[in-house]
Amino acid sequence: MKKLLAGFAVVGTFFLASAQSISFDQTVLDYGKVKPGSDGNRKFIVKNTGDKPLIISNVRPSCGCTTPDWTKDPILPGKTGEIKVHYNTNIVGPVTTKLIEVFSNDPENQRSVVHIKVHVDQNAPDPKPLTAAEKKKIEIDAKAEEISKVETQIQAAAESKDKTQLKALKKNLKTLNKDLKALNTELKTLG
Repeated sequence: MKKLLAGFAVVGTFFLASAQSISFDQTVLDYGKVKPGSDGNRKFIVKNTGDKPLIISNVRPSCGCTTPDWTKDPILPGKTGEIKVHYNTNIVGPVTTKLIEVFSNDPENQRSVVHIKVHVDQNAPDPKPLTAAEKKKIEIDAKAEEISKVETQIQAAAESKDKTQLKALKKNLKTLNKDLKALNTELKTLG
């Protein structure tokens, strides 16, 4: 009987231990020194390191100078989403650090905190133009994000047993993966 109860305890612990888990590529995003009116857009990459879908329910900046947008679809295990942040670079001043709260269904970190750090200065150097390779990487990131969304839709279609939608989504995913492969090939030629 004791072995049976111990077995239930171990299985119960395993089921309680499995969950979604949020992690970030960085917790402080440093814009560096930028000119007034320059591009205030940056992004945090969010990864689900758990084994259940991660849902970001809200992202709240500490002030109105920062505007967030984030992945609204569930982030599947092992996949990534993003939190896009726009800082109003028309506010000139010394180095500023802003707090951004991220709320999710991660049972261990229902409220996570990330920061942006920015110094808006008239004397900041002009931003360098993007190289062809950097532009191609932006295209690749956008295509990867599109693939992630379709994978989430495929999971939902599979759960609802909608075979017609599932077939169409899988066809779309195949095309997107081909496009991504072509973009990566183009990137390699750019060096």
